[in-house]
Amino acid sequence: MSATVLAVGAWLKNAACLVLHGQAHWSAVHGDLSDPVACEALERSVQALLQQAQDAGTPVQAIAHDLHPDFFSTQLAIATAGALGVPAIGVQHHHAHLAAVLAEHGTTEPVVGLALDGVGLGSDGTPWGGELLWLDGAQWSRLGHLQPLALPGGDRAAREPWRMAASALHALGRGDEVAPRFGLSVGEATAAGVRQMLDKGLNCPVTSSAGRWFDAAAGALGLCHQQRDEAQAAIALEQAAARALTAQPALAPLPGAVIDADGVVDLRPVLAQLFEAPDADAAAAGFHLALADALADALITAAHARGIRTAALGGGCFFNRILRERIEQRLASARLTVLQTGAKGCGDAGLAIGQAWVAAQTLTASQQPPVEETLSCA
Repeated sequence: MSATVLAVGAWLKNAACLVLHGQAHWSAVHGDLSDPVACEALERSVQALLQQAQDAGTPVQAIAHDLHPDFFSTQLAIATAGALGVPAIGVQHHHAHLAAVLAEHGTTEPVVGLALDGVGLGSDGTPWGGELLWLDGAQWSRLGHLQPLALPGGDRAAREPWRMAASALHALGRGDEVAPRFGLSVGEATAAGVRQMLDKGLNCPVTSSAGRWFDAAAGALGLCHQQRDEAQAAIALEQAAARALTAQPALAPLPGAVIDADGVVDLRPVLAQLFEAPDADAAAAGFHLALADALADALITAAHARGIRTAALGGGCFFNRILRERIEQRLASARLTVLQTGAKGCGDAGLAIGQAWVAAQTLTASQQPPVEETLSCA
Protein backbone atom coordinates (compact mmCIF):
# COMPACT_ATOMS: atom_id res chain seq x y z
CA MET A 1 0.00 0.00 0.00
CA SER A 2 2.21 2.80 -1.32
CA ALA A 3 -0.31 5.65 -1.44
CA THR A 4 -0.64 8.05 1.50
CA VAL A 5 -4.23 7.76 2.66
CA LEU A 6 -6.15 8.87 5.73
CA ALA A 7 -9.22 6.89 6.81
CA VAL A 8 -11.70 8.22 9.36
CA GLY A 9 -13.10 4.91 10.62
CA ALA A 10 -16.51 3.68 11.71
CA TRP A 11 -19.41 5.16 13.66
CA LEU A 12 -18.94 2.82 16.63
CA LYS A 13 -15.59 2.55 18.44
CA ASN A 14 -14.23 5.13 16.04
CA ALA A 15 -10.51 5.35 15.35
CA ALA A 16 -8.72 7.01 12.43
CA CYS A 17 -5.76 5.61 10.55
CA LEU A 18 -3.06 7.18 8.39
CA VAL A 19 -1.17 4.94 5.98
CA LEU A 20 2.23 6.50 5.35
CA HIS A 21 5.16 4.75 3.64
CA GLY A 22 3.40 1.42 4.04
CA GLN A 23 2.91 1.81 7.79
CA ALA A 24 -0.36 2.25 9.66
CA HIS A 25 -0.42 5.12 12.16
CA TRP A 26 -3.48 4.97 14.41
CA SER A 27 -5.27 7.56 16.47
CA ALA A 28 -6.63 6.65 19.86
CA VAL A 29 -10.04 4.95 19.90
CA HIS A 30 -12.47 7.85 20.22
CA GLY A 31 -15.62 5.90 21.06
CA ASP A 32 -19.02 6.13 19.40
CA LEU A 33 -19.70 9.17 17.22
CA SER A 34 -23.12 9.67 18.81
CA ASP A 35 -21.07 11.42 21.52
CA PRO A 36 -20.03 15.01 20.64
CA VAL A 37 -16.84 14.52 22.66
CA ALA A 38 -15.87 11.62 20.38
CA CYS A 39 -16.57 13.78 17.31
CA GLU A 40 -14.32 16.53 18.63
CA ALA A 41 -11.60 13.97 19.36
CA LEU A 42 -11.84 12.61 15.81
CA GLU A 43 -11.48 16.13 14.39
CA ARG A 44 -8.31 16.66 16.42
CA SER A 45 -6.92 13.30 15.37
CA VAL A 46 -7.58 14.00 11.69
CA GLN A 47 -5.68 17.27 11.91
CA ALA A 48 -2.79 15.63 13.77
CA LEU A 49 -2.52 12.80 11.22
CA LEU A 50 -2.68 15.24 8.30
CA GLN A 51 0.14 17.21 9.90
CA GLN A 52 2.15 14.02 10.39
CA ALA A 53 1.88 13.24 6.68
CA GLN A 54 2.79 16.82 5.78
CA ASP A 55 5.83 16.75 8.07
CA ALA A 56 6.96 13.52 6.37
CA GLY A 57 6.86 15.26 2.99
CA THR A 58 4.08 13.03 1.66
CA PRO A 59 0.74 14.86 1.88
CA VAL A 60 -2.42 12.80 2.04
CA GLN A 61 -3.66 11.77 -1.41
CA ALA A 62 -7.20 10.70 -0.43
CA ILE A 63 -9.50 10.45 2.57
CA ALA A 64 -11.56 7.29 3.02
CA HIS A 65 -14.87 7.09 4.86
CA ASP A 66 -18.00 4.96 5.35
CA LEU A 67 -20.81 5.03 2.80
CA HIS A 68 -23.37 6.36 5.29
CA PRO A 69 -23.98 10.01 4.34
CA ASP A 70 -25.23 11.06 7.78
CA PHE A 71 -22.22 9.92 9.81
CA PHE A 72 -20.15 12.71 11.31
CA SER A 73 -17.04 10.91 10.06
CA THR A 74 -18.36 10.92 6.47
CA GLN A 75 -19.16 14.61 6.58
CA LEU A 76 -15.78 15.41 8.13
CA ALA A 77 -13.98 13.36 5.48
CA ILE A 78 -15.78 15.05 2.60
CA ALA A 79 -15.22 18.53 4.02
CA THR A 80 -11.55 17.88 4.76
CA ALA A 81 -10.92 16.32 1.36
CA GLY A 82 -12.57 19.29 -0.31
CA ALA A 83 -10.36 21.71 1.59
CA LEU A 84 -7.26 19.74 0.59
CA GLY A 85 -8.32 19.24 -3.02
CA VAL A 86 -8.05 15.43 -2.80
CA PRO A 87 -10.70 12.77 -3.38
CA ALA A 88 -13.00 11.52 -0.62
CA ILE A 89 -13.55 7.81 -1.21
CA GLY A 90 -16.56 6.05 0.29
CA VAL A 91 -16.01 2.42 1.29
CA GLN A 92 -18.82 -0.01 2.12
CA HIS A 93 -18.62 -1.08 5.76
CA HIS A 94 -18.26 -4.84 5.26
CA HIS A 95 -15.90 -4.41 2.34
CA ALA A 96 -13.74 -2.42 4.76
CA HIS A 97 -13.90 -5.15 7.43
CA LEU A 98 -12.49 -7.72 5.01
CA ALA A 99 -10.05 -5.26 3.47
CA ALA A 100 -8.65 -4.72 6.97
CA VAL A 101 -7.75 -8.42 7.02
CA LEU A 102 -6.06 -8.18 3.63
CA ALA A 103 -4.13 -5.07 4.65
CA GLU A 104 -2.82 -6.75 7.77
CA HIS A 105 -1.65 -9.82 5.86
CA GLY A 106 -0.35 -7.93 2.82
CA THR A 107 -2.57 -9.99 0.55
CA THR A 108 -3.27 -8.79 -2.99
CA GLU A 109 -4.77 -11.99 -4.43
CA PRO A 110 -8.54 -12.42 -4.83
CA VAL A 111 -10.32 -13.77 -1.73
CA VAL A 112 -13.79 -14.64 -0.57
CA GLY A 113 -14.76 -13.61 2.92
CA LEU A 114 -17.41 -13.45 5.60
CA ALA A 115 -18.13 -10.08 7.24
CA LEU A 116 -20.43 -10.60 10.22
CA ASP A 117 -21.51 -7.83 12.58
CA GLY A 118 -24.41 -5.79 13.90
CA VAL A 119 -24.96 -3.29 11.10
CA GLY A 120 -23.38 -1.37 8.26
CA LEU A 121 -25.01 0.45 5.36
CA GLY A 122 -25.09 -1.73 2.27
CA SER A 123 -24.54 -0.53 -1.26
CA ASP A 124 -28.28 -1.01 -1.86
CA GLY A 125 -29.16 1.41 0.94
CA THR A 126 -30.33 -1.28 3.40
CA PRO A 127 -28.60 -2.33 6.63
CA TRP A 128 -26.28 -5.31 6.09
CA GLY A 129 -24.37 -7.46 8.57
CA GLY A 130 -24.19 -11.08 7.44
CA GLU A 131 -22.22 -10.85 4.21
CA LEU A 132 -20.35 -13.19 1.86
CA LEU A 133 -18.12 -11.06 -0.36
CA TRP A 134 -15.55 -11.47 -3.14
CA LEU A 135 -12.62 -9.03 -3.11
CA ASP A 136 -9.96 -8.38 -5.75
CA GLY A 137 -8.07 -5.16 -5.18
CA ALA A 138 -10.55 -2.29 -5.14
CA GLN A 139 -13.18 -4.48 -6.79
CA TRP A 140 -15.72 -6.39 -4.76
CA SER A 141 -19.11 -8.01 -5.07
CA ARG A 142 -21.73 -9.48 -2.77
CA LEU A 143 -21.96 -13.24 -3.32
CA GLY A 144 -24.48 -14.02 -0.60
CA HIS A 145 -25.87 -13.00 2.76
CA LEU A 146 -28.04 -14.07 5.65
CA GLN A 147 -31.78 -14.11 5.03
CA PRO A 148 -33.02 -10.60 5.92
CA LEU A 149 -35.23 -10.14 8.95
CA ALA A 150 -37.53 -7.21 9.66
CA LEU A 151 -36.52 -4.75 12.38
CA PRO A 152 -39.83 -3.86 14.07
CA GLY A 153 -39.33 -0.37 15.41
CA GLY A 154 -36.09 0.18 13.48
CA ASP A 155 -33.10 0.76 15.74
CA ARG A 156 -35.20 -0.11 18.79
CA ALA A 157 -35.21 -3.74 17.65
CA ALA A 158 -31.43 -3.85 18.14
CA ARG A 159 -31.93 -2.89 21.79
CA GLU A 160 -34.81 -5.29 22.44
CA PRO A 161 -34.03 -8.84 21.27
CA TRP A 162 -37.61 -10.00 21.87
CA ARG A 163 -38.57 -7.86 18.88
CA MET A 164 -36.18 -9.83 16.67
CA ALA A 165 -37.65 -13.08 18.01
CA ALA A 166 -41.09 -11.70 17.19
CA SER A 167 -39.84 -10.82 13.71
CA ALA A 168 -38.62 -14.38 13.24
CA LEU A 169 -41.96 -15.80 14.41
CA HIS A 170 -43.76 -13.55 11.95
CA ALA A 171 -41.41 -14.60 9.14
CA LEU A 172 -42.25 -18.23 9.98
CA GLY A 173 -45.95 -17.51 9.51
CA ARG A 174 -46.54 -17.66 13.27
CA GLY A 175 -47.45 -14.04 13.90
CA ASP A 176 -50.41 -15.09 16.06
CA GLU A 177 -47.90 -16.28 18.67
CA VAL A 178 -46.19 -12.91 19.14
CA ALA A 179 -48.59 -11.38 21.67
CA PRO A 180 -49.20 -14.53 23.75
CA ARG A 181 -45.50 -15.37 23.87
CA PHE A 182 -44.10 -11.94 24.75
CA GLY A 183 -47.03 -10.04 26.23
CA LEU A 184 -46.30 -11.08 29.80
CA SER A 185 -42.67 -9.90 29.57
CA VAL A 186 -43.06 -6.63 27.67
CA GLY A 187 -46.73 -5.79 28.05
CA GLU A 188 -49.66 -7.05 26.02
CA ALA A 189 -50.22 -3.75 24.22
CA THR A 190 -46.55 -3.47 23.23
CA ALA A 191 -46.42 -7.05 21.96
CA ALA A 192 -49.67 -6.62 20.03
CA GLY A 193 -48.36 -3.37 18.56
CA VAL A 194 -45.21 -5.04 17.29
CA ARG A 195 -47.25 -7.81 15.70
CA GLN A 196 -49.36 -5.15 13.97
CA MET A 197 -46.23 -3.35 12.74
CA LEU A 198 -44.97 -6.61 11.26
CA ASP A 199 -48.33 -7.35 9.64
CA LYS A 200 -48.41 -3.94 7.97
CA GLY A 201 -44.68 -3.56 7.36
CA LEU A 202 -44.69 -0.23 9.22
CA ASN A 203 -41.29 0.98 10.48
CA CYS A 204 -39.89 -2.46 9.76
CA PRO A 205 -36.74 -2.08 7.64
CA VAL A 206 -35.09 -5.38 6.81
CA THR A 207 -31.52 -6.35 7.63
CA SER A 208 -29.17 -9.24 6.87
CA SER A 209 -27.33 -8.60 10.15
CA ALA A 210 -25.74 -11.60 11.87
CA GLY A 211 -26.01 -9.69 15.14
CA ARG A 212 -29.78 -9.48 14.80
CA TRP A 213 -30.00 -13.23 14.12
CA PHE A 214 -28.14 -13.79 17.39
CA ASP A 215 -30.61 -11.43 19.09
CA ALA A 216 -33.55 -13.36 17.62
CA ALA A 217 -32.13 -16.63 18.92
CA ALA A 218 -31.53 -15.19 22.40
CA GLY A 219 -35.04 -13.75 22.46
CA ALA A 220 -36.59 -17.01 21.30
CA LEU A 221 -34.84 -18.91 24.10
CA GLY A 222 -35.78 -16.30 26.70
CA LEU A 223 -32.14 -15.54 27.47
CA CYS A 224 -32.45 -11.79 26.92
CA HIS A 225 -35.46 -9.61 26.11
CA GLN A 226 -33.97 -6.17 26.79
CA GLN A 227 -30.31 -5.19 26.29
CA ARG A 228 -28.68 -2.81 28.74
CA ASP A 229 -25.20 -3.32 27.28
CA GLU A 230 -23.88 -3.76 23.76
CA ALA A 231 -24.10 -7.38 22.52
CA GLN A 232 -25.64 -8.50 25.82
CA ALA A 233 -28.00 -10.93 24.07
CA ALA A 234 -25.29 -12.40 21.82
CA ILE A 235 -22.99 -12.87 24.82
CA ALA A 236 -25.74 -14.60 26.80
CA LEU A 237 -26.39 -16.89 23.84
CA GLU A 238 -22.69 -17.73 23.48
CA GLN A 239 -22.36 -18.42 27.21
CA ALA A 240 -25.33 -20.78 27.08
CA ALA A 241 -23.85 -22.57 24.07
CA ALA A 242 -20.46 -22.84 25.78
CA ARG A 243 -22.02 -24.49 28.82
CA ALA A 244 -23.70 -27.08 26.62
CA LEU A 245 -20.61 -27.80 24.54
CA THR A 246 -18.47 -28.15 27.65
CA ALA A 247 -20.87 -30.79 28.99
CA GLN A 248 -21.51 -32.42 25.59
CA PRO A 249 -18.67 -31.68 23.11
CA ALA A 250 -20.26 -33.86 20.43
CA LEU A 251 -23.51 -31.86 20.22
CA ALA A 252 -24.74 -31.63 16.63
CA PRO A 253 -25.95 -28.52 14.82
CA LEU A 254 -29.70 -28.05 14.60
CA PRO A 255 -30.95 -29.14 11.17
CA GLY A 256 -32.83 -27.12 8.59
CA ALA A 257 -30.51 -24.37 7.29
CA VAL A 258 -31.04 -23.66 3.59
CA ILE A 259 -28.67 -21.98 1.11
CA ASP A 260 -30.35 -20.96 -2.13
CA ALA A 261 -28.83 -20.47 -5.59
CA ASP A 262 -28.19 -16.79 -4.85
CA GLY A 263 -26.13 -17.57 -1.75
CA VAL A 264 -28.86 -16.52 0.69
CA VAL A 265 -28.47 -18.42 3.97
CA ASP A 266 -31.88 -18.99 5.54
CA LEU A 267 -31.88 -20.01 9.21
CA ARG A 268 -35.59 -19.60 9.82
CA PRO A 269 -36.16 -23.39 9.98
CA VAL A 270 -33.33 -23.59 12.54
CA LEU A 271 -34.61 -20.73 14.64
CA ALA A 272 -38.14 -22.18 14.62
CA GLN A 273 -36.88 -25.02 16.79
CA LEU A 274 -35.71 -22.64 19.53
CA PHE A 275 -39.21 -21.54 20.50
CA GLU A 276 -40.04 -25.05 21.74
CA ALA A 277 -36.55 -26.11 22.87
CA PRO A 278 -36.62 -28.03 26.18
CA ASP A 279 -32.95 -27.22 26.88
CA ALA A 280 -31.97 -23.61 26.18
CA ASP A 281 -28.23 -24.26 26.48
CA ALA A 282 -28.25 -27.19 24.04
CA ALA A 283 -30.45 -25.23 21.62
CA ALA A 284 -28.09 -22.24 21.80
CA ALA A 285 -25.19 -24.57 20.91
CA GLY A 286 -27.14 -26.16 18.07
CA PHE A 287 -27.99 -22.72 16.68
CA HIS A 288 -24.33 -21.60 16.80
CA LEU A 289 -23.16 -24.71 14.99
CA ALA A 290 -25.91 -24.52 12.38
CA LEU A 291 -25.14 -20.86 11.67
CA ALA A 292 -21.39 -21.52 11.42
CA ASP A 293 -21.80 -24.56 9.18
CA ALA A 294 -24.22 -22.85 6.80
CA LEU A 295 -21.99 -19.78 6.44
CA ALA A 296 -18.92 -21.95 5.94
CA ASP A 297 -20.72 -24.05 3.32
CA ALA A 298 -21.77 -20.91 1.42
CA LEU A 299 -18.21 -19.59 1.47
CA ILE A 300 -16.67 -22.92 0.41
CA THR A 301 -19.10 -23.20 -2.51
CA ALA A 302 -18.29 -19.66 -3.64
CA ALA A 303 -14.54 -20.20 -3.29
CA HIS A 304 -14.57 -23.43 -5.29
CA ALA A 305 -16.71 -21.87 -8.01
CA ARG A 306 -14.12 -19.13 -8.47
CA GLY A 307 -10.97 -21.17 -7.96
CA ILE A 308 -10.07 -19.17 -4.84
CA ARG A 309 -8.05 -20.76 -2.05
CA THR A 310 -8.04 -17.94 0.54
CA ALA A 311 -10.83 -16.88 2.89
CA ALA A 312 -10.99 -13.76 5.07
CA LEU A 313 -13.06 -13.40 8.25
CA GLY A 314 -13.96 -10.00 9.70
CA GLY A 315 -16.56 -8.12 11.70
CA GLY A 316 -17.42 -8.01 15.37
CA CYS A 317 -19.34 -11.31 15.44
CA PHE A 318 -16.00 -13.08 15.16
CA PHE A 319 -15.32 -12.16 18.76
CA ASN A 320 -17.66 -15.12 19.33
CA ARG A 321 -15.25 -17.99 19.91
CA ILE A 322 -17.69 -20.80 19.08
CA LEU A 323 -18.67 -19.23 15.77
CA ARG A 324 -15.09 -18.36 14.85
CA GLU A 325 -13.55 -21.71 15.69
CA ARG A 326 -16.30 -23.73 13.98
CA ILE A 327 -16.00 -21.71 10.77
CA GLU A 328 -12.20 -21.93 10.89
CA GLN A 329 -12.43 -25.71 11.30
CA ARG A 330 -14.81 -26.12 8.39
CA LEU A 331 -12.77 -23.90 6.06
CA ALA A 332 -9.51 -25.62 6.98
CA SER A 333 -11.12 -28.99 6.27
CA ALA A 334 -11.93 -27.65 2.80
CA ARG A 335 -8.21 -26.79 2.38
CA LEU A 336 -8.76 -23.05 2.39
CA THR A 337 -6.23 -20.67 3.90
CA VAL A 338 -8.02 -18.60 6.54
CA LEU A 339 -6.99 -14.99 7.26
CA GLN A 340 -8.18 -12.97 10.25
CA THR A 341 -7.36 -9.69 11.93
CA GLY A 342 -4.78 -9.50 14.69
CA ALA A 343 -3.89 -6.85 17.24
CA LYS A 344 -6.69 -4.39 16.37
CA GLY A 345 -9.33 -7.10 16.50
CA CYS A 346 -12.17 -7.94 14.16
CA GLY A 347 -14.52 -5.12 15.23
CA ASP A 348 -15.06 -1.53 14.22
CA ALA A 349 -12.05 -0.17 16.12
CA GLY A 350 -9.81 -1.71 13.45
CA LEU A 351 -11.97 -0.84 10.45
CA ALA A 352 -10.10 2.27 9.27
CA ILE A 353 -7.13 0.35 7.89
CA GLY A 354 -9.55 -1.47 5.61
CA GLN A 355 -10.98 1.82 4.40
CA ALA A 356 -7.46 3.07 3.75
CA TRP A 357 -6.52 -0.14 1.90
CA VAL A 358 -9.50 0.16 -0.43
CA ALA A 359 -8.80 3.84 -1.08
CA ALA A 360 -5.15 3.10 -1.86
CA GLN A 361 -6.17 0.29 -4.21
CA THR A 362 -8.62 2.65 -5.89
CA LEU A 363 -5.93 5.28 -6.42
CA THR A 364 -3.54 2.76 -7.97
CA ALA A 365 -6.14 0.74 -9.90
CA SER A 366 -4.67 1.76 -13.26
CA GLN A 367 -1.16 0.77 -12.22
CA GLN A 368 0.50 -2.59 -11.53
CA PRO A 369 -0.59 -4.04 -8.16
CA PRO A 370 1.81 -3.04 -5.37
CA VAL A 371 4.39 -5.53 -4.14
CA GLU A 372 2.94 -7.68 -1.36
CA GLU A 373 3.86 -6.24 2.00
CA THR A 374 2.75 -6.48 5.59
CA LEU A 375 1.78 -3.30 7.40
CA SER A 376 3.46 -2.53 10.68
CA CYS A 377 1.77 -0.35 13.25
CA ALA A 378 3.40 2.77 14.60
